[in-house]
Amino acid sequence: MTGSVFRRVVCHLALFWLLGATSAFAAPREHDQPAEFRVPPYSGILPLCSDPLVLTEITSSFGSREAEYWNSGLVIEGYESAAEFGYRTDGLSYIPRRYCRAEAYFNDGKRRRVVYNIGEDLGFIGIGSGVTWCVEGLDRNHAFSPNCRAAGP
Repeated sequence: MTGSVFRRVVCHLALFWLLGATSAFAAPREHDQPAEFRVPPYSGILPLCSDPLVLTEITSSFGSREAEYWNSGLVIEGYESAAEFGYRTDGLSYIPRRYCRAEAYFNDGKRRRVVYNIGEDLGFIGIGSGVTWCVEGLDRNHAFSPNCRAAGP
C-alpha cells in the first residue's frame, strides 16, 4: 500500500468514526409524533398514582410474591402520600407511562417507600394499565437496583 492510499484509508476511517460518535449525541427529532397518533391503541390517558385499583394491584402482587417466593408473611396494610414524579419522561413517541412514589405501611410496623410506574396497555395480554413496582429495601433479587431506581424514569 502506498503512502497516499494509506493516508486516504486512515482519513476515511477517522471520518466514519467521527460521524458515528457524534450521531450518538444527536438531539431527538422534534417531529416525532406522540404514540397515540402513531399506534391506534394508545390514548395517553393513565390512572392517577393514588388510584385505588393501582394500589390494590401493588398490594396484591407484593403479598403474593412475599408468600410464594420469600416465604414471608409481610404485607402492605396501607398507603400515604401517593404522588407523581414523572409523566412520559421517555418522550412522546414512547408508550405513555406515569411514574409514582408512595409511602407504604407494613404489618411489621415499618414504613417503606414504594416506587412504581403505570404503563398504558401493559396489563395482562395488553389489556389495561400495567403496574411495575418496587419496595425500597425489599428488592431482594435486585431487579430494580440500586434501591429501586430502575423502576423510575
